[in-house]
Amino acid sequence: MADIVFINPRFEVSYWGMEYALPFMGKRANLPVACLPLLAALTPAEHTVTLVDENVEAINYERLAKADIVGVTGMSVQRFRMKEILTELKRRGVFTVVGGPLVTVQEDYFGDLADVIFIGEAEETWPQFLNEWKQGLHQVRYEQLEKTDMATVPTPRFDLLKMQHYLFGSLQFSRGCPFQCEFCDIIVTFGRRPRIKTSAQILAELDAVNAQGVDIVFIVDDNLIGNKKAIKEVLKDVVDWQIKHGYPLTFFTEASIDLADDPELMEIMVEANILAVFVGIESPREESLRETKKFQNVRAGGTLLEKVHRVQDAGIEVWCGMILGFDNDDATIFDAQREFIRDARITSTMIGMLYAIPKTPLHARLEAEGRLDPSDEPEFGTNVIPLKISREELRDGYVSVMNDLYTTEAYFGRLDALYIDAKIKMGQGRARYWREHRWAGFKTNAMWTVQSIGLYVRMMRGIPEASLRREYRKRIWNLVKARPDPGLVLFYIIKCAMHYHAHYMAKQMATGRSPIFNSY
Repeated sequence: MADIVFINPRFEVSYWGMEYALPFMGKRANLPVACLPLLAALTPAEHTVTLVDENVEAINYERLAKADIVGVTGMSVQRFRMKEILTELKRRGVFTVVGGPLVTVQEDYFGDLADVIFIGEAEETWPQFLNEWKQGLHQVRYEQLEKTDMATVPTPRFDLLKMQHYLFGSLQFSRGCPFQCEFCDIIVTFGRRPRIKTSAQILAELDAVNAQGVDIVFIVDDNLIGNKKAIKEVLKDVVDWQIKHGYPLTFFTEASIDLADDPELMEIMVEANILAVFVGIESPREESLRETKKFQNVRAGGTLLEKVHRVQDAGIEVWCGMILGFDNDDATIFDAQREFIRDARITSTMIGMLYAIPKTPLHARLEAEGRLDPSDEPEFGTNVIPLKISREELRDGYVSVMNDLYTTEAYFGRLDALYIDAKIKMGQGRARYWREHRWAGFKTNAMWTVQSIGLYVRMMRGIPEASLRREYRKRIWNLVKARPDPGLVLFYIIKCAMHYHAHYMAKQMATGRSPIFNSY
């Protein structure tokens, strides 16, 4: 029997990390990474497993020194911390294994700091390694030959996570994306054939995460609708589960913009209580989208702006990713991005500079053209050398756009255009359920009212800038007068907290008090 510890290193400050707003929420991290509880579930019962997420608890190296195996996983944004942890573990003589997105695309990154590395998915290779390790015959490198059959994936061990410290829960329904975006490493890791779990698996995971007291869950699929036909059937079963259990869960997820072309799918997502969807829009310019092979964004059926509005009108808020620094981007791209995001009424916009991830087509192309900065920590926040603007212009333009998007006037202009002017309705599926179960609706609305008051008080006490406190008070009161819906009021206050995080992060970059946090 092995004593195994899995570690997820702490993240640097990021757009989605919510680091500056989490204290108001009484939480330590936004959500748990999906791999930790899944690896625990893949570990045979004869072994003991401990999960350590450094984003919610400190690493105890004395404890790790007693473990038989310590696994470290992480993404590229965690690479510096991963290296620090592995260096300390090696100094202590700990047997270490490393896997995850970073080592999958840069398997030599850690040199001899790790005893074993895992490339790509590990549903088959992790149990194989444990069996070989037990016999003293383990290899130093494991890579699955075939992509995982998702019907074989076990229910993650959510019970091993300290869920009380997370703002949201996380679930994975599928892997893979059918598209071919040049900059994306998802198709490198998971492939272009979407693979989806069975309804029975997903419903079991809903039961498991619901048992942990979670009420908001991020479906972490990189493109939930990669296989539209299959996901419709699964989501219908999710709707039935929600009705059976009284709609305890609220979801948000990621999807491609072709969602707007499928009214039936949007309707099912609304019924399943998916309130928001993150869409990779990337650029308002068709030539840049074609350059990066984002062909799904230039299909017939309306402009990008019209498609965003179509999703919003269906009752799903759109969040988006935008990229600066494509080869077709010149100095006018910054204003074009500002204008599009304003007109699209997208409040939560993760904007970043184009970054070339190893093993992607973009990386191969730019390397061949001699347009990559080889530094592990590029001076200008990205390893891409742009074509039509200088690196300084790209960096400064990025910081400027981030700051402009998150001024109170710009941010709340978009937010109020969506919820006060357009009056989009979210959570319509759950609202229909409540019309037939009024007591359940009353209890939930009462709970939301209490939560709203608590979050509002913590924000008013915790935000040091008096001008921001005044602005939030004014905006919240305007919403209450226009739409006195307890759920919407709570959502709006959360949006104020999200604004504070993005606004503060952008200001830190603009004033030079923090390094450039590139979202991509």
